[in-house]
Amino acid sequence: MSGREAPACPVCLGRGVWHFGCFEAKHYWRCEDCLADPAERLTPEAERQVYLDHENDPHDPGYRRFLSKLADPLCERLSEPADILDYGCGPGPALAQMLREAGHRVTLYDPFFHADETKLVGGYDAITCTEVVEHLHDPASEFERLGGLLRPGGWLAIMTCFQTEDARFANWHYRRDPTHVVFYRAETLEFLAARHGWRCEIPVKDLALIQVP
Repeated sequence: MSGREAPACPVCLGRGVWHFGCFEAKHYWRCEDCLADPAERLTPEAERQVYLDHENDPHDPGYRRFLSKLADPLCERLSEPADILDYGCGPGPALAQMLREAGHRVTLYDPFFHADETKLVGGYDAITCTEVVEHLHDPASEFERLGGLLRPGGWLAIMTCFQTEDARFANWHYRRDPTHVVFYRAETLEFLAARHGWRCEIPVKDLALIQVP
């Protein structure tokens, strides 16, 4: 045991949290549906550098196929043209380019690369979070804010690698990214949606489409 007091779950704010394990000097915490973040975190400067090292070429066919896992089912649920916020778009917003090609209007926001807080106002038909929510230091507040930015009937599209078997967590590649601080199961996002009175679909693994009524 780490000797630290169990924190509240950063996703659901529950207090039924226990120490899950210590891997490579990082302590992880779990509640019923959420696997909580390690306390050790990168400085903003170091975190930004990790993102700059990612290869997110909007013209790379393989990367576009990866993003189509979110883009295609989301576009099927939207009228054209829709107003979309690409939240956490990173330095190379490939998804935004794909959505614009599909006829939608896309606004960019990223705390490191497109940090214009005036974009975080209500009135979006959809918000995309592609490989974003695992980076959030305060996910409960972020989800609350994102829901408030959507028009009635709007969609919050989340793509993140779902955590599955606890026995494989120590050697899971996704855990080893130093910018990943919270890990989700499909049940985590279903619980989160239900808590807010939202509707959640899991059309394929690692993708949640959440509709705000």
